[in-house]
Amino acid sequence: MKNILIVLCLSFLAFSCHTSKKIEWVTTTPDSSWQIQDGTKIEFNSQENVKTEVDINNPLQTIEGFGTCFNELGWTSLSLLSESEKEIIFKELFEPGYGANFKICRMPVAANDFSLNWYSYNETEGDFEMKNFSIANDEETLIPFIKEALKYNPELKIWASPWSPPTWMKYNKHYACGLTGTNLDKKYHNGLLPEQQGKEGTNMFIQEEPYFKAYALYFAKFIEAYKTKGIDIFMVMPQNEFNSCQIFPSCTWTAAGINKFVGEYLGPKMQEIGIDLMFGTMERANTLLTDTLLLDPKSSEYIKGVGFQWAGKGAVGKVHKDYPSLKIYQTEQECGNGKNDWHTCMHYWELMKHYLSNGTNVYTYWNTSLEEGGISRWGWRQNSLITVDPATKKYKYNYEYYLMKHVSHYVLPGAQFLPVSGEFTNMLAFRNQDGSIVLVLNNKEEQVKATGIKLGDKVVLMELQPNSINTIVVK
Repeated sequence: MKNILIVLCLSFLAFSCHTSKKIEWVTTTPDSSWQIQDGTKIEFNSQENVKTEVDINNPLQTIEGFGTCFNELGWTSLSLLSESEKEIIFKELFEPGYGANFKICRMPVAANDFSLNWYSYNETEGDFEMKNFSIANDEETLIPFIKEALKYNPELKIWASPWSPPTWMKYNKHYACGLTGTNLDKKYHNGLLPEQQGKEGTNMFIQEEPYFKAYALYFAKFIEAYKTKGIDIFMVMPQNEFNSCQIFPSCTWTAAGINKFVGEYLGPKMQEIGIDLMFGTMERANTLLTDTLLLDPKSSEYIKGVGFQWAGKGAVGKVHKDYPSLKIYQTEQECGNGKNDWHTCMHYWELMKHYLSNGTNVYTYWNTSLEEGGISRWGWRQNSLITVDPATKKYKYNYEYYLMKHVSHYVLPGAQFLPVSGEFTNMLAFRNQDGSIVLVLNNKEEQVKATGIKLGDKVVLMELQPNSINTIVVK
């Protein structure tokens, strides 16, 4: 069943009036995107008896922003376009108040699964002093990608995490952990030998002090090198998906192993250079893994919050409840299958609702842009905000881009998440610092649905059209 997704941005000042106020209404459907509608169809009164209410008096977590990720294949796909087309896209994604309005974005520390190939910043074995550290590879891809975004928003916040340390810091001396993976109907081989394969619940990183110290220095060198390029990294997480043994760059850790690294080496080093540290990314629902660090007197001193993705969504609510002062990042929206269809977009609405309803402060999309089909270097088809056709050199914004934009354009940093109760709760609500209210509603019926929502002493009445994402702004 297709969904209806409606976003409303409502000013408190408008509640004292009816439809005499100016109303802007923008709609996206499977057939057309960002279309202006007739705002006079929205009504306000205080007489209707409705059974859905947004609690405007008891706000919950503060929203820091929405964003996307900088990957090498994102840059190479966009590089197929003309300079004028790239300017249009970067303005749309990053210019404040214009399009998606992205505020906080992620990047990898060296190679990840959407890199051109495997690499690290120092493959000189035994170079514990990092004399041969170099980000030269990134000057062709990640650095121009990020700097182009910074042209449109110099205040854009960037954080980073590694997928794998340098191979010489790992017991198996290889960038990967798993042997093979499926690449369409073929088997992809990454060169890993059977005896090099790792497994979840083991430390692939060498658990010795010289390696811990060198790896903490590696993080610091990365931050310093990027700063010389005009890119400030404000926060790091120690390892992407530390439980996952993958065919692409990856490194499993035990909770005890990563706790030792964070508490005794990475935490002090990041504090020394003024960089925030969060624990993550967590891709398992096991809250005991996070407790190992958050209850440790050393690690907990440095950790500002926790990042979750994939199956980690099963732990986010309890961690937020147990540690309410910690920040919660949704670090990577699930990746899709390369089809970029409306059905998958609606699944991402459910993810967004789950994370934001469980204390999340930052929500992050994954691939910014990919070529048609979305196939990674390691054979994984994934979705993206933008698809580029390499044959025609044309691009398109996908449904998921508009889903993000319908929220990120209107829910601004400093907004507060608002509780919803009553008959119709398949929705999200926020209050911006200027007093405006943002409601996000998902109607799963295929026909038009008349809906009323109580906000304070006023009621908002609207008709939710089938198969549409809507933003309604009351000024």
